[in-house]
Amino acid sequence: FDAFAKDMVMLKQVGIHPVVIHGGGPQIGDMLKKIGHQAEFSDGLRVTDETTMDIAEMVLSGHVNKAISLAINRAGGRAIGLSGKDGDLVRAEKISEQLGKVGKPTVINPSVLASLETSGIIPVIAPIGASLEGETLNINGDTMAGAIAAAMGAARLILLTDVAGVLDKSGSLIEEISLDQVAGLRADGTISGGMIPKTQTALSALEDGVRAVVILDGRVPNACLLELFTEHGSGSLIRSADLPPRGA
Repeated sequence: FDAFAKDMVMLKQVGIHPVVIHGGGPQIGDMLKKIGHQAEFSDGLRVTDETTMDIAEMVLSGHVNKAISLAINRAGGRAIGLSGKDGDLVRAEKISEQLGKVGKPTVINPSVLASLETSGIIPVIAPIGASLEGETLNINGDTMAGAIAAAMGAARLILLTDVAGVLDKSGSLIEEISLDQVAGLRADGTISGGMIPKTQTALSALEDGVRAVVILDGRVPNACLLELFTEHGSGSLIRSADLPPRGA
């Protein structure tokens, strides 16, 4: 955790402007257990009722967001914690009535992030948004990251997870994937489970102007630095057609 914070500070110092978007599903689940609230799921997604939404906002915008911001500040950076509700950053709408207060981004207003960038500040964003009617909605962290990356015209979207990246059927890392290969890897089952929404986020971000998306293991020391500053990179690079391969 502290190593990640130091990496973000280093990126800022060398002129790269990181924007951190985080999740917090396990922490939400732990807090719901503590208060005795039974979580419900539909097709693998948490049904977010009023109580769950209150807990999610408290955990994401309060505990997790401020812990990351504090770590970056202690590492020598200047971080400010936000949610999508701050500065009207993320407008969202419900995915379905069945899932309750689960939303998807519809409008991103990146001007507030541009202001922080020029001030030397690293934004740390909790995946909470508000509907046009003012209803608070919980948003998948990867989905929110992809939408913000696209709105900012980011050169690179890095999705941190707890596996090396996209693995082939023998368990080996696939280091580079082109856009036209993703559908085939899904069809033959190579991309499955939790990697499906991550690659979908990657595709959406690339289609909306992000030049490349990397899925990598955030537990590896200096993983982000290895990806950005070495020829071999780190994790699985999913790239647009006009981006040359690594090392080219």
